[in-house]
Amino acid sequence: MKIRTATAADAEAIAAIYRPIVLDTTISFEWVPPTVDELQARIAKTLAKYPWLVAVDANDAVAGFAYAGGHRDAPSYQWSVNTSVYVRDDVRGQGVGKLLYQALHRQLVDLGYFRAFAGIALPNPASVALHESVGYRALGVYENVGFKFGAWRDVGWWSKELQPPAQKPEPPRLPLQQVQRG
Repeated sequence: MKIRTATAADAEAIAAIYRPIVLDTTISFEWVPPTVDELQARIAKTLAKYPWLVAVDANDAVAGFAYAGGHRDAPSYQWSVNTSVYVRDDVRGQGVGKLLYQALHRQLVDLGYFRAFAGIALPNPASVALHESVGYRALGVYENVGFKFGAWRDVGWWSKELQPPAQKPEPPRLPLQQVQRG
């Protein structure tokens, strides 16, 4: 697998991975799968400040994706991010998610972030195992926080220290592709 920054051209493959997750599972709390155009806009918006990565296989097909986003809006939260990872059905359990997260975490450290959070719709033992395998630890559960497929759903929250907290942290930097465009 090769890990690289996502582009607008990846949106169709990302949509194909994400669509059945939205339609057939409670992993995502979205009810309607985003269109390719919506995903292109999400990728562009994310890349303005955070990394969005894709894993591509030997055939250059997108096998999975991972991205970060803001944790909360207040300026005191600027050093923390929320993370997400999704993997194509036929390559789940083969380490793609782990590779994506390892690359994402390295980029987040390089950009100056200190803590990552992941919300996992429960039950989802595969996602829990993936997150814990890359260093996330369980924090707690938001009980009955989302309603999908006729039932209330819980979301567990996990946290990972990306690097030890600094006493006087500099504001996080922009991703390299934004610095190069700026």
